[in-house]
Amino acid sequence: MTPLPEDPLSRISEDDRDTAVQRLQDAYAEGHISHEEMDECLDQVLTANTHSELVSALASLPAENAGTTSTIAAAGGRIRRRGAWRVPRMLKVESAFGRVHLDLSRAVIEHSVVDIELQLGTGRAKITVPRDAIVDVEDLRTGWKDLLYKTRRRSRPGGPRIRISGTMGFGRLKIRHAWR
Repeated sequence: MTPLPEDPLSRISEDDRDTAVQRLQDAYAEGHISHEEMDECLDQVLTANTHSELVSALASLPAENAGTTSTIAAAGGRIRRRGAWRVPRMLKVESAFGRVHLDLSRAVIEHSVVDIELQLGTGRAKITVPRDAIVDVEDLRTGWKDLLYKTRRRSRPGGPRIRISGTMGFGRLKIRHAWR
């Protein structure tokens, strides 16, 4: 779930609600809460309107696993991930110079929402997402070149949501959906 804003009375987004539901399902699957507790908390999450109500509904859950954030960094050279690699809930990619290529098409994605934070200086970056993924690039700031991404017209429901944020310096980011 996104961090609690300074104003706990601010309204929650659908992403916040979806993330909270996923946390409840994970806690139940791992045996941290009973079926009755999950039903009660799920009702609170689905009717919550503010961040404070959402936090209150999740208060009995164990803390989120800190191991769900990973950082890939390189001063220069190439950063490449492809094939069957496990995608963390939060992925930070930092590169001053060089190319970045993240291929998520065959990756193991266990989370309904994956946040990718880019901190890139110069060089190109390419991200290949699964065919049914929903991509959100609203929080990405580009410097010199524009982002190359065309939204898919039809996506099958149930695909992961890939939220890409951060800063691109003088390079160009190209995002494409996998063919298969």
